[in-house]
Amino acid sequence: MDENLIFDLVRQALWIAVRMSAPLLAVALMTGVLIGLFQALTSVQEMTLTFVPKVGLMLAVFWVSMSFMTAILSSFFTDAIIPLVGGG
Repeated sequence: MDENLIFDLVRQALWIAVRMSAPLLAVALMTGVLIGLFQALTSVQEMTLTFVPKVGLMLAVFWVSMSFMTAILSSFFTDAIIPLVGGG
């Protein structure tokens, strides 16, 4: 196993991590901006107002996108990792 193969595997793994985390981070960002705008418009400065909806929406998005994440990880392991372990 040479260093180019290792660098390629690390690059693929980092790209997969970005693809898997993008939906959760996008929902957290949009929720935070919307709630921050709401707080600025209404002068309500409650800390739990930002935390609870953000966590709830992130859990919902995680639940919806679990099959997408599982498919990505399964294809990465079957296409890249398992052949290396098996000596391919």
